[in-house]
Amino acid sequence: MISLNSSTSDLTLHILERPAQTYPLLSSTPPTLLNPSANPFSIPSLPEFERGWATWDLITLGMIPPTLLHSKPIDLRHKPLFYIGHLPTFANILLSTLTRARPVGPRHFLSTFERGIDPIVDDPEHCHSHSEVPERDEDWPTLAQVLEYRDEVREKVVRRVYEEMERGERKLTRRMARTLMMVLEHDGFHIETLLYMLIQRAGSGMLPPPGFAPPPWEALAAQWESIPGPSTPTVTLGPCELVMGHDDQEPDDLVPELEGDVTNHEFGWDNESPRRVVQVGKFAMEWRPITNGEFETFWRGEGKGKVDMPASWVEEDGEVKVRTLYGPVPMRYARHWPVLTAYDDLAAYAAHKGGRIPTEPELRLFLDTYQVTYSEGANAGFRHWHPLPATAGSAEQGGRGSNGGVWEWTATTLDGHEGFVGTGIFPGYSSDFFDGKHQVVLGASYATIPRLADRRTVRNFYQHNYPYPWVGARVAYDL
Repeated sequence: MISLNSSTSDLTLHILERPAQTYPLLSSTPPTLLNPSANPFSIPSLPEFERGWATWDLITLGMIPPTLLHSKPIDLRHKPLFYIGHLPTFANILLSTLTRARPVGPRHFLSTFERGIDPIVDDPEHCHSHSEVPERDEDWPTLAQVLEYRDEVREKVVRRVYEEMERGERKLTRRMARTLMMVLEHDGFHIETLLYMLIQRAGSGMLPPPGFAPPPWEALAAQWESIPGPSTPTVTLGPCELVMGHDDQEPDDLVPELEGDVTNHEFGWDNESPRRVVQVGKFAMEWRPITNGEFETFWRGEGKGKVDMPASWVEEDGEVKVRTLYGPVPMRYARHWPVLTAYDDLAAYAAHKGGRIPTEPELRLFLDTYQVTYSEGANAGFRHWHPLPATAGSAEQGGRGSNGGVWEWTATTLDGHEGFVGTGIFPGYSSDFFDGKHQVVLGASYATIPRLADRRTVRNFYQHNYPYPWVGARVAYDL
């Protein structure tokens, strides 16, 4: 948690915490009956689901007081109660459809909790297909009803499928493995969604994560000040060929000779496939993402009136603070963390420095070369419940280090690519957002589950002017 150096000797005191829960390294994935090769990117195990459920329950039952269930910390998303019902509904629909079983729970839950919203920021009335939800709080199901439904889905849908496969009563196929992967990783994505919503009410209603000691901010900030800067301002990469994506076409699941190829297969979402080779030109990249301190200087100076105050900040009594899940902290504690704000505002910062936001292939090349994985110490998988200062660029480890625990914007707009085939299991997952408004983001935040954080083909996406998700950026330069 923190290290304290003695002023009178060479001794160092390391203060550690045994957290309420942790995520194991992917390299420690155990072989199972369904995954004998212990492939961390193949079919997820039931213990992986149980770990995700524990995280979800810790957040939804330990951090959301009843007074916030019907609140909307972000106007562009549903209320927290919706998400508590949405995750089991996603599993209920996908797995019941695949197994041709009757969905469990109240029938109207399937429509109420089916799909969330991502309205156009500039025109919130314009939104993709989504669930119609009750307008009045009293017309929603109660929390007790939703939790009873959640438990029924976990036991009678998810757990039942695993038990039937392990007993040999149900065949393990690629389609089943893919569907389970989608359910697990959908849960993982929404853990993060709910948290970046709730952080808007941290210190004003939302409770801090239970079972985790509040960070000793003053001592940590002093420690962060001692982190050495990069040995050079930028690193030069390219020209080169870069492999993007992997071969994981969903229609292949139904090819007879491939339907049983599970344990050696790496599954992903539709926009990750197929494998393709792209050319990357020569460019320079800053070693570390733009920090809160750097952006604050720009926001108060040359960017004044041109960029918004980040939604990850809040002004209290005339002082700008940085939001955390423990409540806002003074800027001096978080000034070395990556700043989290909209693509448009970070692009303006990059332009003011004579640079730009990197393209997806450029950022992918940098991350492949210099970003450490979860097993190497990256700030992902809830190692911390807050960002950290980035460490890449020092002479140690050949420049490899962490970006601090944030996703990163790219200048690449989400769209189809050669060989893209949209998913039929979750129609519109990517294609609904081929609207010219969503940017591809890469990497992982401190709240990203390791399975998503360490699969290099993962591509997330957000609207270019959406300021709430935990996404930063670094500056690239043409050469």
